[in-house]
Amino acid sequence: MENLLITGGAGFIGSNFVHHILDRYPDYKVIVYDKLTYAGNLDNLQDVADDRRYSFVRGDICDMGLVEEVVQEHKVDGIVNFAAETHVDRSIVEPGSFIQTDVYGTHVLLEAVRKFSLRRMVHISTDEVYGSVVEGSSVESDNLRPNSPYSASKAGADLMCRAYHVTYGVPVVITRASNNFGAYQYPEKVVPLFITNALDDKPLPLYGDGLNVRDWLYVLDHCEAIDLMLHEGQDGEIYNVGSNNELTNLELTDTILELMGKPQSLIQFVEDRPGHDRRYSLDSAKIRHLGWRPKHAFENALEGTVRWYTENRWWWEKIKSGAYDSYYERQYGTRQVLTGS
Repeated sequence: MENLLITGGAGFIGSNFVHHILDRYPDYKVIVYDKLTYAGNLDNLQDVADDRRYSFVRGDICDMGLVEEVVQEHKVDGIVNFAAETHVDRSIVEPGSFIQTDVYGTHVLLEAVRKFSLRRMVHISTDEVYGSVVEGSSVESDNLRPNSPYSASKAGADLMCRAYHVTYGVPVVITRASNNFGAYQYPEKVVPLFITNALDDKPLPLYGDGLNVRDWLYVLDHCEAIDLMLHEGQDGEIYNVGSNNELTNLELTDTILELMGKPQSLIQFVEDRPGHDRRYSLDSAKIRHLGWRPKHAFENALEGTVRWYTENRWWWEKIKSGAYDSYYERQYGTRQVLTGS
């Protein structure tokens, strides 16, 4: 696999994966394909912009003609698909765009893999497709029970991947990861939102009673898992990627405030969002049998994440003062909106 098309590569996880690939594989070439909507940001890739192994194409994964042109022009061997509408709150406001990008766009990429006989596609999904898990942990064979337009669109994409593998023999692997955190995460997500609000002594709006549970996965550990799936995953298979760092949202918030030396009085409980899943939990035994393990201790990774946002105000201040705020003012009439968790 030498010529990788990384769709959504200017986003949070995608840009971290671009750095991972270029650092690890000196002979690989990376073609980042990104629509550059609100969460796509070329600032995430400015340090590799002059790397001869990197190229960028601005495009929509729903544009079949352009996708096929790029695959042919760059002699693409494989695709890693991060491109998606991902934010639960946004999906509640405008579900149609999620269906279009997440389902139809995935179909377009699968068609390119089939038509040009690419070696593999890795499709990045989410633990949210399993729905809320009251007890135990989700395994890959569990029924899909999505509860938001976002998770339903991701479940639809997963099923499209399965259908293309079974029907056409398309070599596709699906990963379903728990909540990611780390550098370059758009500050509508709970970790960067709370860190950046706390830096400015602004309220941290916490949904409901704050007792919803999430498993927190450091983005660089996720990149290691995707790398493994790209090279050693089995076609047609699904792999959960979790780190066993389950915390309530209140515990996460308290940890962030403690690391930053900020008071708990910054916590502001707000009305819960519709369809808010109570708990996600993944059984990751399948990928761990292949040798993957998280390398980063949660608190160390979270401390490093706090440090990154503290030292890179240039990156997030212009986001929060611009399109981010205006979007939420239009939709909710406020700039203080908690985002997905």
